[in-house]
Amino acid sequence: MKIISFTHQGKASWGVVKGTSVTPLQSAEYPTLLSALQAGKLHDIAAAASGAAIALADITFLPVIPAPGKIFCVGHNYEAHRIETQRDKTQHPLLFMRVAESQVGHDQPILLPAESTNLDYEGEIAIVIGKAGRRIAEADAWSYVAGYSAYNEGSVRDWQKHTIQFTAGKNFTATGAFGPWLVTRDEIADGEELTLETRLNGEVMQHTTTTSMIFSIPVLIEYISTFTSLQPGDVIVTGTPGGVGAKRVPPVWMKPGDKVEIEVSKVGVLVNSIAADSTRY
Repeated sequence: MKIISFTHQGKASWGVVKGTSVTPLQSAEYPTLLSALQAGKLHDIAAAASGAAIALADITFLPVIPAPGKIFCVGHNYEAHRIETQRDKTQHPLLFMRVAESQVGHDQPILLPAESTNLDYEGEIAIVIGKAGRRIAEADAWSYVAGYSAYNEGSVRDWQKHTIQFTAGKNFTATGAFGPWLVTRDEIADGEELTLETRLNGEVMQHTTTTSMIFSIPVLIEYISTFTSLQPGDVIVTGTPGGVGAKRVPPVWMKPGDKVEIEVSKVGVLVNSIAADSTRY
């Protein structure tokens, strides 16, 4: 199944995508996709969808999980990207975190901050956790995956370089994107090779497969769940391959008016435009 979070006529909802429409699933008991995951009833509720369909053209996509409890991002998890960034090999995943406010949904603008011109794309595969777990063994890790999505882990590179910590450059409001939907685990075989491609204004900038990951999805789940509990709706963004804009000569930065696409085989295409952000309160 493909499951989305969205708004329609000013009302937040979630539902099952069927062709070019969505069947809403909002209820008083399970008002969000996250609440259904937390109850362990996502498949039961989604399978029973029977409401009036709404055309996808008439909705506004939200991030797949608009307010995850935790968003873990994995740095330098493809060998080509590790080499282009001149990072040393490591025995453990490089992790940092994003906040929910830093992400937007499919077909929504990614915002170039007024403080920077160095906004970079990072195409990635995201997994959503389906049940709670702590100290999860690698051999058991797939059973904790609810499904898959695409992620543009947009990075404000100059702010990322302010210190050795990545937080500032990874968390400007609306600089990342998450979607278009969640493809449930039953649609993709555990460990199946997936292709990941990033296109900027139609030009292929990144292309790889999951066989090039340094740390596999089960290894990431085992490692992260060692130091914290994973909860339903938590997100793990599994790393970007080589070809980022910062390491091109000359560098390639996203700018207002650009269109960026992240395509994951068997999942779909996450599409966003770039717009300027000069918001003040």
